[in-house]
Amino acid sequence: MYHHILIPLENTSADETILAHIKPLARMGYSFDCWIYCPQLDDVTAFADAVPECKIVLNHCGGIVGINAYKKDDVFPVWKKSLEALAKRPNVYVKLGGLGMRLCGHAFEKLPDPPSSQLLADIWRPYMETCIAAFGTNRGMFESNFPVDKGSYSYPVFWNACKLLAKGASASEKADLFYGTAQRFYRLEGIAAA
Repeated sequence: MYHHILIPLENTSADETILAHIKPLARMGYSFDCWIYCPQLDDVTAFADAVPECKIVLNHCGGIVGINAYKKDDVFPVWKKSLEALAKRPNVYVKLGGLGMRLCGHAFEKLPDPPSSQLLADIWRPYMETCIAAFGTNRGMFESNFPVDKGSYSYPVFWNACKLLAKGASASEKADLFYGTAQRFYRLEGIAAA
């Protein structure tokens, strides 16, 4: 079963109010979709430690922020370190996508033409490969972020970029990334892949 809650994740390990709501959901078999900004990744780690019985999925590669005071080149190593620490929690999974939002700092909206699938794959590769290396394909799943990402590229262009990113993966790894992990995480095993 799936339950999506948007909560502030500051000092979550010490916030008994939040934990009091999440723990019963975990006991009932619900999972928790977590969308945060990358500076909050360590808070998610503390949260995952506080509720190890709860299956958590981190949305949008951990909420990359690369605009304004957050410079992409400075953010990447900090994000990577925090993401790798979070990935050591076996109850946490990651959704691979959401990188078309303006806040990521890729500036797709400033291009004279929409980006190609190859350009997306090239720009996203460091983020996607870091996530997959940290979580493995058995805890990683491609996700679209539509309609939000529609301002940067089309739906087919996104999925073709994912195919390019998965080009070197084995058949079982591709199955995990494109549908298997999502089937297991959301308990959708009875639903056949398209």
